[in-house]
Amino acid sequence: MADQLVSKVEDKVLILEREFKAPRELVFQAFTQAEHLKHWWGPRGWTVPVCHVDFRVGGVWHYCMKCEDKNQGDFYGMESWGKAVYREIVVPEKIVYVDFFSDAEGNEAPNMPSTIVTLEFIETENGTKVINRGEYASAEGLQQVMDMGMLQGITETWDRLGEHLESVQA
Repeated sequence: MADQLVSKVEDKVLILEREFKAPRELVFQAFTQAEHLKHWWGPRGWTVPVCHVDFRVGGVWHYCMKCEDKNQGDFYGMESWGKAVYREIVVPEKIVYVDFFSDAEGNEAPNMPSTIVTLEFIETENGTKVINRGEYASAEGLQQVMDMGMLQGITETWDRLGEHLESVQA
């Protein structure tokens, strides 16, 4: 498995970094194509039964994560909808999008913070380093998602990405 996730908080910004043992083009595709995202997006025990990606500036990625793991107690059967609107795309180097919690129709969830996400894909000797910079409107908004267990969720999600990249290269 590639490097572990490194995270740091700077006021209202959460920065995540991890290196994956895969070519940059493949890692970029894993973040931009529904066929890939369905296999790894979300924490362990969660699936992605809905994943629509319109990968272009102004396009939308709308998805549903569903907890399929009975061992996750109250989360079992829960659905979590998300929506991203792409602002900038530089293939295969960078993606900028606004990320929202949403409902099944794609309406932004009230009382939940949105995030401006900047993803950078950097070629390294061993593969690709991904830097995810998530900027919230306030430090309180960032704390709200941290309190929901977001860091554990993204760690598991990126672990699943590493496993998915290994399997498609095998």
